[in-house]
Amino acid sequence: MLAAMGEHEATYPPLNTLKPVCEDVWIVDGPTIRFGMPWPKMPFPTRMTVIRLRDGGLFIHSPTPLSEGLRREIAAIGEVRFIIGPNRIHYWWVPDWRAVYGQAQVWLAPRIREQAGARIDFAARELAGESGYPWDGEIDTLPVAGSFMTEVTFFHRAGRTLVLTDLIENFEADKLGRPMRWLAYLGGVLAPDGQMPRDMRLTYAKEKPALKAAVERMIAWGPERIIIAHGRWYEKDGAAELKRAFNWVPQS
Repeated sequence: MLAAMGEHEATYPPLNTLKPVCEDVWIVDGPTIRFGMPWPKMPFPTRMTVIRLRDGGLFIHSPTPLSEGLRREIAAIGEVRFIIGPNRIHYWWVPDWRAVYGQAQVWLAPRIREQAGARIDFAARELAGESGYPWDGEIDTLPVAGSFMTEVTFFHRAGRTLVLTDLIENFEADKLGRPMRWLAYLGGVLAPDGQMPRDMRLTYAKEKPALKAAVERMIAWGPERIIIAHGRWYEKDGAAELKRAFNWVPQS
């Protein structure tokens, strides 16, 4: 479970409001949570991605809190059609969105139920493969499996936008206190050179060939930008940033 939620300088105000990325793609910066070891816990800024499909349906990736103001903004751009929990530790606000948008389909990455317990006590579909989804015509889906969790990545083809969650984290030094800067540096997630956290890399050690194939697939998509859940996201040169961030994985 994610630890106590609250405001923190590490995040990206204004919060809980749509921010345009490109045509039909928005982000919403949410509050900071504290997550990690019992002590010290790292302050994680949170971020949601919203994609509008051609029929006006909205694809909600890794939901952040649903304020009344955000609810009005969402209503102005489309109808919430899909609510996505992209990995086992990104599910906390999914039930809140489902309670408001009961007509939407909830899609969850593997092992979310194991992590969430009673918080996810409703029917949902599993993100188990690369195709067979209602959004296939506009968004590519790629599960990236490790021993601890599977992160499901998405690529919005029209916007050339890759949406990740924790596969890359990119914490800015000026948004962290000095001890946390050292933690980010040691963890390999200090901006602008954010990567997969070093402890998380260990959970992909046995799956490196599959991870290599997934990275190559994402590079081949040719993303212009990469949205991530924690820290500064990459507004340009997405494919080059992928090559840099995964330089520890042997690439062809």
